[in-house]
Amino acid sequence: MNYDHRSIGALLLILSVPLSWATDQKSASTSAKPSLTVSTTHPTRVNWAQKISANGNLAAWQEATIGAEANGLKIIEVRVNVGDRVKRGDVLVVLQSDTVRAELAQAEAVLAEATASAHEAKAQAERARSLQQQGFFSVAQLSQTLAAEASASARVQSAHAIVQLQNLRLSQTQVRAPDAGVISARQATVGSVVAAGTELFRLIRQGRIEWRAEVTAAEIGRIPVGAPVQIKAASGQQLQGKVRMVAPSVDAQTRNALVYVDLPAQTGSARAGMFAQGEIALGQSQALTVPQSAVVVRDGFSYVYTVGTDQKVSQLKVQTGRQSEGRVEVTSGLKADARVVASGGAFLNHGDTVRVVDAPAPPAAK
Repeated sequence: MNYDHRSIGALLLILSVPLSWATDQKSASTSAKPSLTVSTTHPTRVNWAQKISANGNLAAWQEATIGAEANGLKIIEVRVNVGDRVKRGDVLVVLQSDTVRAELAQAEAVLAEATASAHEAKAQAERARSLQQQGFFSVAQLSQTLAAEASASARVQSAHAIVQLQNLRLSQTQVRAPDAGVISARQATVGSVVAAGTELFRLIRQGRIEWRAEVTAAEIGRIPVGAPVQIKAASGQQLQGKVRMVAPSVDAQTRNALVYVDLPAQTGSARAGMFAQGEIALGQSQALTVPQSAVVVRDGFSYVYTVGTDQKVSQLKVQTGRQSEGRVEVTSGLKADARVVASGGAFLNHGDTVRVVDAPAPPAAK
């Protein structure tokens, strides 16, 4: 059979159409094949506690300096040591008092002599008044007698003041605790001669310590006075406290502010000067959360993958916040009704086709 060129071309065109259509169908079938099998979940709203984490040091609530008031006296007895608990008025140090007692006795003798002279001057003044009324004393003589009486009375007052001063010096030979508390430092030693103002002890008033937490300038406005605080000291001691005060100024170098947290009187193994970590509770608020496995971090940004009705995934950039019990708060970038890939997002790219299987139900809101 003979065929011309036109017949052969038409035949080849007819034969090529089914082959091309089959190739396209095979390509379409290959592109629609799922790249990964995933489970999806919906974001869940839960009530989460708002907290601010901070670091800081434990310090004495107030530390009193106890010094000597008497000058030039020798220490003959020290009754307390570092770590001792004392009450207000307890004797801590006894100073040598022999010299002070002798000076007190001398002052008392001067007072007695001045008192006797004052009595004699008063009696003479009374006689002078009587004689002046009878005309035997001139006005000038009476004035002299009354002046002597006033001078004698003044000497009594001066001697009485000296006696009071010596009694005060005698009381200063016993150094007493100005308040109840714990002795935190001691410099007093038996036999040393102390000058007025010399530091002998340091006292943690009432045995109270506090936590001084460092927070950023952006956080100080969120912290109310009285907020509960959970603290863990370097010794492992767990402590409960309350915010007493937020510092009125911010450190110009670090741009941080101090938060002063009152702690209970009995702090166990926690000691002033220790480092401690803590969390300041700010109440509760609602949070839109997803499983932690749903968040993929790439190039310093957080992403989640959502699945559309065509089983294709979309990559969404989100902002994350708090974390708790395997879930992460999403603060922006995600709708509450989105279908989120629960895990395996690290192996996905935007536009991938996936196969979805049922996922476990999300935890109930707290």
